Amino acid sequence: MPQGGGKVFKDKDVVVTQPAAGEFKAFSATCTHQGCPVSSVSNNEIVCPCHGSKFSAKDGSVTNGPAAKPLAEKKITVSGDSITLA
Repeated sequence: MPQGGGKVFKDKDVVVTQPAAGEFKAFSATCTHQGCPVSSVSNNEIVCPCHGSKFSAKDGSVTNGPAAKPLAEKKITVSGDSITLA
């Protein structure tokens, strides 16, 4: 997973990001605007394709509307190359 990027796991409704080297975060993959699944992560932003909302890969906060609420953070455990939902 590249720094500033991430991966969406649709089957688990989670998006995992790496905002800084060795730092991993996880958030709900459901946009808070109208419930669409987010599609990608690039340049430290999580992108929803439905209406253009964007969220910070660092803390899930809204960086571009129309979403008004942040993505909910999910607990993860990082062990070596493995990341699991806690």
